[in-house]
Amino acid sequence: MFTGIIQSVGCIETVQRKNNDLRMIVNIGKLPVSDLAPGDSVAVSGICLTVVEKTTQGFLADVSGETLSRTVAGRWQAGERVNLELALTPTTRLGGHLVSGHVDGIGEVIKRWSDGRSERFVIGAPAGLAKYIAEKGSISVDGVSLTVNTVSGSEFELNIVPHTLRETTMGDYAPGRKVNLEVDIIARYLERLLLGGKAAEKSQSSAQVIDEAFLSQHGFIK
Repeated sequence: MFTGIIQSVGCIETVQRKNNDLRMIVNIGKLPVSDLAPGDSVAVSGICLTVVEKTTQGFLADVSGETLSRTVAGRWQAGERVNLELALTPTTRLGGHLVSGHVDGIGEVIKRWSDGRSERFVIGAPAGLAKYIAEKGSISVDGVSLTVNTVSGSEFELNIVPHTLRETTMGDYAPGRKVNLEVDIIARYLERLLLGGKAAEKSQSSAQVIDEAFLSQHGFIK
């Protein structure tokens, strides 16, 4: 688990394709290599990767076909800047929100403009994720824990302060850029919980069951 508070901006040193997946070396920037050990988890722009082997300035990691299908990792090339966060510990300050590192889908930067010393962004999310994104709720964008300002359909707006722009890759964002999105983990589990016994039915999907009639029937709407 992670908090979405970025500790370093590193870069992808090498990318090697192996059948349907990738092997890459990640340079961890200002993070000390001594903090890593084989088997550790590191969030790389929001993707939870396992340290296979330590290198001089970072670590070697494998990226599965499943991860490539749901994230922007397949677009990474040598030199790509990435946000980095080590897994949280029982004594870690939870300054952001609980982030699993399991990316839900790929979003796209739609707009960017200045607002005082901050920058505002509009991000477009896949239609299937729109129901999990709420005004003033939490979302992870490339591993950064952020608060949603407003929501319009499948698009949401963010206000990014100068510190976040400096300490993450968000300063590089421009319209058209693809980003990793992870919705609030509580929203995902709540949806599944509301299915009750229907969750075991293979033919059922949450989109078919969790509607206004269902919520009214179970006392959530009066």
